[in-house]
Amino acid sequence: MRISLTTNIIRLFTPILILLLAISNIVYSQELKKVTDLQGDWKFSIGDRSEWNHKDFEDRDWEKIWVPSSWENQGFHGYDGYAWYRTSFKIEDGVSTMPLYLSLGYIDDVDEVYINGHLIGKTGNFPEHYSTAYNAKRTYRIPWDILDDSGDNSIAVRVYDEGGEGGIISGDIAIMVDVDAIPVDYDLQGTWKFKIGDSEIVENEEWNFSHWDEIIVPSIWEDQGYKSYNGIATYAIEFNLNNEFEGERMVLVLGKIDDLDQVYLNGKLVGQSGDFNKNTIIHHSKFHQQLRGYYLPLDALNHNGKNVLIVKVLDVFGQGGLYNGSVGLITQNHYIDYWRTRRKR
Repeated sequence: MRISLTTNIIRLFTPILILLLAISNIVYSQELKKVTDLQGDWKFSIGDRSEWNHKDFEDRDWEKIWVPSSWENQGFHGYDGYAWYRTSFKIEDGVSTMPLYLSLGYIDDVDEVYINGHLIGKTGNFPEHYSTAYNAKRTYRIPWDILDDSGDNSIAVRVYDEGGEGGIISGDIAIMVDVDAIPVDYDLQGTWKFKIGDSEIVENEEWNFSHWDEIIVPSIWEDQGYKSYNGIATYAIEFNLNNEFEGERMVLVLGKIDDLDQVYLNGKLVGQSGDFNKNTIIHHSKFHQQLRGYYLPLDALNHNGKNVLIVKVLDVFGQGGLYNGSVGLITQNHYIDYWRTRRKR
């Protein structure tokens, strides 16, 4: 079975762009609680070498620099180009079951962030396809499976500054927890495949995403090189299960999506937030604020092998994409318990 969407949808929305001006001004935020303050002296070096992201890289001879503050204010006046920051942190007691985030405030202009050598987020585009994101607030989810909960964890931040002030400029620099996040049983946040435009969905066919771009989920796509793009875009991820949820009823959690989504698992439609048409937007203009949780049919997942998850997103105005919240699989019982517990607060 082949399922396709029109590539001319955006022309339908011209009469309602004024209605959506209010939506574009909403600040996307989470209620995060600080558990580790990272403001202070970090290690710093100008230049750009790939091994500087490694957990065990020896940085004792690097300069010290205060974070947050521009590097021009700390002796590197007039420097434009690449530089790296490094520091470390320990996991605080009592947070081992909570979703962790790294807050880095505002960075001028572009960044990539690594925990223990693993890329956890990026904002803006480095040369040759340079795109600044100096006005984007950086908050990156930290996957638990890359952390050492009994020792030091390294943070390495690669920064590119085109001109003017550069570096980790301002804001709250800390490890945060989201006490209200959905505690998924199988985490799917991280690097996904991505392309702008519609994609044809084909059941029972091998997919090849090698020519697609990579994007961090969750995060708005405007901060990852797709500035001012409105229309359909397609996300994809492949993941393998090893019978850990055999016989369980599962829920697919996709956080918040701006604006509308259609979700396909192994080629079959398993959920959507409304038809991709102007009437859906007019009558449900707050879809971008709603958490997505899709109850999966028992036969939707391949419990012993590869699964292909594809999420089509239609963004009409302002920011777009899978931008906020938990992303992954959770058992139906755990999902129901989460909402019952939250209701009692």
